[in-house]
Parts: sequence; C-alpha cells; structure tokens
Amino acid sequence: MMRLTFVGTGGGMPTPERGLPSLAIRFGGSLLILDCGEGTQRQLMAAKLGFPSSTHVFITHLHADHYLGLAGLIATMDLSKREAPLYVYGPPGIRESLEHLLLGSRLDPGFQVVVREVGEGEVLNARDFVIDAIWTTHTVPSLAYRLREKDRPGKVNVELLESIGLPKGPLWGELQRGKEVVYGGRTIRPDAAVGPPKKGRSVVYSGDSAPFQGMVEFARGADVLVHESTYDQSLKSRADQDLHSTAKDAATIAAKANVKLLVLYHLSSRYRGRWGVLLEEANSVFPNVLLPEDLQSIDVPYQS
Repeated sequence: MMRLTFVGTGGGMPTPERGLPSLAIRFGGSLLILDCGEGTQRQLMAAKLGFPSSTHVFITHLHADHYLGLAGLIATMDLSKREAPLYVYGPPGIRESLEHLLLGSRLDPGFQVVVREVGEGEVLNARDFVIDAIWTTHTVPSLAYRLREKDRPGKVNVELLESIGLPKGPLWGELQRGKEVVYGGRTIRPDAAVGPPKKGRSVVYSGDSAPFQGMVEFARGADVLVHESTYDQSLKSRADQDLHSTAKDAATIAAKANVKLLVLYHLSSRYRGRWGVLLEEANSVFPNVLLPEDLQSIDVPYQS
C-alpha cells in the first residue's frame, strides 16, 4: 500500500479548515513527511498515522510555514519516549535552523535527530524506494521531492514451474531476480518463467515554485503530482512576483508531464469559502484534479 494523507493543505497562513503544508506518505514500513508546518504532529495523530520507527521528514525550503512544525513534532515524539532516530532532510541551512528551533524551545530530545543537508539528486535510497530532488524556482533555495518505488519482480508462471517439478522456494526467487536456474538437467530461463516486472509508482511534491520546464521533466509520467497552487489566474502577476504558481500553472505542468493525478496544494487563505475557483481553473486545462481537504487520504494504485 502507498497511502497519501494531506496533513495540511494551506499556504502562508492557516485557516480553520486548512493547516500549513505537510504531506504524509505511508509506504514500505516508513512514514515520509514532506514539509512540516505548525501543528503537523497533531494532524498525524488525528489521521492515526502514528510515529513509526522509520520516519523521515523532507523540508522543501526554509520559509516558516514549511518547517516550524519540526519543534512540535520532535517535542511530541520525545514525550512519547521515542528511541528510534528521526531523519530530517532539507536544503543547506536546515541544520542551523533546526538547532535554533530546539535551543529556543529548550528541547533536548532523548533520541537522535539526524539532519542531512541535501541538494539536487538522490536523497535517500531505501529497500523499496528512492527519494530524489531538484531545485525549484522560488525566492529562497527550495527543493521538489520525488518518491520512486523500485520496480517489483514479475509474477511467477506457477503452472510452468509446477509442471517442471521445480520446488517452490529459493530457486523461484532466483528466477524472479533474472537468473537462469538449472534443475533436473534442464535450464529454466527467467523470461519464460516470470512475467514482466511491475513498474513502480511515483509521487512528486513540488514545494513552492514558479512554473518551469524542469518540473515537467521531473514529474514526467508520475502517478501523482502534488503541486502548489497558491493563486488563481486573476493574481498571475502576484504569483510571478512571488515565484509561486497558479492553479492553471500547476494544471499545465501536469498536462505536459502526462501525470495520472494532479493534487492542488498550498492554497492561499484568500480563497476560503470559494476553494472551487482553483479547482475549476485547473480542470479547464487538465481533467484529473483533486483539491483535497485536510486529513483526506488516497491510495496510489498500480497502473495496468
């Protein structure tokens, strides 16, 4: 299961309905948190996501609405007697910023907080997935992150292997890993015994950014693109000035990148009570758009 929970969908300042930016992904036994606005830890508890031992936080940039929740998250984990390390990734400056947050909050957690300052390229290579990043176009150094599930082995041709008499076990695994197996004087080729690999899924999280061609390439073919959509087109000049995106900008990127689903995120509080303006604008360019509520979850299916 790859489950996305939209922890906070607002941007800049919260509203009673929308908290500050944070996206949680449960996958491969890990909890991946992208951005950590204030109150993130409460939202994670409300969503019943908990704080598993393998928890990684990815900060896109050092504007307050994207990282100030780290202090509260760490404090809550400490009060819960966490022992496992917490991993925090972000652009240069994240280490110093977090140190100041912890010092100012008089926090000395009883578990290790591992901070890794990262840039463009591979950020984390785990057993089942890879996280990589690119620089976006914003007023401060800002990253977009992509979760790429590693391709899974194809389905074993059970009928064939049982007809040959090959006992189920390690030799089946060898075939799934693409290796020939010799059994009973017969060479069994993996392309005959195993179907094609199951292509891994991918999720892209833009952080804050003006539209640029690099995002199209980064998101190419993604199952889900979560893209900031701070304004509508009536405020396009403001978006350009602040290096943000409109809902139409996000939808244009989704269409060019041929993604499966676009999620509108980082929504300005000025649209409170009329969020549909952003959804309607995006739908005029791209058909498959979600404007989520806080704590809404979706599962990312495999594509046929």
